[in-house]
Amino acid sequence: MGIICIYFRKVLIAPGKGIRQGGLNLGRRLSRENAMKLLYQFQLRNDDIEEQIELFLSENENLDDLEKDYFFDIVRGATGKLKEIDKLIESHAKGWSLERMPKVDLAIMRLAIYELIYRDDIPFTVSINEAVELAKKYGADQSKAFINGILGKIVAELRLIKEQ
Repeated sequence: MGIICIYFRKVLIAPGKGIRQGGLNLGRRLSRENAMKLLYQFQLRNDDIEEQIELFLSENENLDDLEKDYFFDIVRGATGKLKEIDKLIESHAKGWSLERMPKVDLAIMRLAIYELIYRDDIPFTVSINEAVELAKKYGADQSKAFINGILGKIVAELRLIKEQ
């Protein structure tokens, strides 16, 4: 039995699959955006991540479409692999220290790098494109190019490793 889909103004609503627009899962986009906000907050308040997740979810409304399993995985995963992720950022950001980088850009890159390395279900291009979209929305004018450049270098390195 197939999935019944309802089309309304180019938005596809597939039961149990979240809202999709142009092939993009909007629940996942919402989850990614909120995960980035939480990773940003984590830089400002280096409290226990579980407490911060609970506080974040209780303070934010309109999270009905949040894909919670995905959200929890990328937040916990990015914070759990923070040292490894930060080493990658530093090795590819020539002339930049983590302290000099805008905190929003760091949050976006940490999230995207976690996806690139640990989420095989997400194509590299999707992770990079979503990071660039977040940079356009939340970062400075040069953020999208900076983030795209760093992530592009990391993807090239990951592809070399996979070929070996």
